[in-house]
Amino acid sequence: MVPRTEGADHRAYSPGGICRMTEKPVSSFMTAPALKKTPLHALHLEKGARMVPFAGYDMPVQYDGFGVLKEHLHTREHAGLFDVSHMGQALLYSPTIDPATALEKIVPSDIIGLQNGRQRYTLLLNDEGGILDDLMVARLNEHTLLLVVNAACKDKDFAYIRQKIGAVTQLTPLDDRALLALQGPKAEQVLSPFFSGLLEMNFMDVITTAWRDADIYISRSGYTGEDGFEISFPAALADAFTRDLLQEAEVRLIGLGARDSLRLEAGLCLYGHDLDEHASPVSANLKWTVPKRRRNEANFAGAAKIMSELNNSPYILRVGLQPQGKAPIREKTELFDDKGRKVGVVTSGSFGPSVDGPIAMGYVDANLAVTGTILTAMVRGQSLPCTIVDLPFVPHRYKKG
Repeated sequence: MVPRTEGADHRAYSPGGICRMTEKPVSSFMTAPALKKTPLHALHLEKGARMVPFAGYDMPVQYDGFGVLKEHLHTREHAGLFDVSHMGQALLYSPTIDPATALEKIVPSDIIGLQNGRQRYTLLLNDEGGILDDLMVARLNEHTLLLVVNAACKDKDFAYIRQKIGAVTQLTPLDDRALLALQGPKAEQVLSPFFSGLLEMNFMDVITTAWRDADIYISRSGYTGEDGFEISFPAALADAFTRDLLQEAEVRLIGLGARDSLRLEAGLCLYGHDLDEHASPVSANLKWTVPKRRRNEANFAGAAKIMSELNNSPYILRVGLQPQGKAPIREKTELFDDKGRKVGVVTSGSFGPSVDGPIAMGYVDANLAVTGTILTAMVRGQSLPCTIVDLPFVPHRYKKG
């Protein structure tokens, strides 16, 4: 981000989307690359999925006979099963050093202090303090970290990490593994018969276990705001394992449509929409990802810029928005103050089934980023009042010890 000057048309209102998560039109003079398929692609078609291009993959957006609204509410009330095998999984390993020391060069979080069997959300930063991606980091043992990054950015992420970590630490993508997310209040009940030790797990715990003699990584985490688990296992077992889970009455396959509305209700960012290289951990309201030790050391990528924003505040901030009425406000909708000046933009917007109304997130001038502030959104030429509200829109229901 560049310092704001009076009257500047600053692009930071709308994170630009280097790795946008929605597909862009392909010129009629170009041939679109073939879409990749997850190991569960055939099962999605069998179960009546409506498939769409997403981050280079052919992915289910919803399932016929159920639909986004019902899929969303089912996850909040029972257990939703998401195929997230398109995400990038990788091991970061060193036989001689803690690989966290290398990773901390390019993330602002405390990874060195991460205990065995624990996971942490963090941000991959460029040298200017911009966010290249958000990711999960789990410590499997003292020499091995498990990384999970976003699908659209994984190739760039892995190349960048290799460039920055040095030769002593090795990054190995796990291209032969699938990833499922089982989310909702019935997730523990459904999954615990398959694996021992799940009942003792709390939010962000990670275990290595086995199924059909194969190594399985399970974290108690997800991106819906609900209790749940993410399960990483060999791709060859994906179909059989998923079919076993679907035998449980509480479990239904859930598509990308409900995944998006669930994460938005939970106030969670989507890379390429709410985060990108023009956002920082501070402007994105994720300054909690930069703990005290890292602030004191200030030895990570973009530290000077981020410390300046922490000490002086950024000029824009990500906020929650509650539009009046029932009409949702969508991404790129401009926001204005009571004098008609543009003061922000929406980065995510949808109907929230659990709150029975429209919800949104966006970036606004920091001096207006106060709960209760009323702004105006321009929707199809109509002025729609929006109130800045606290996030999340629905309470998180993680299992914490």
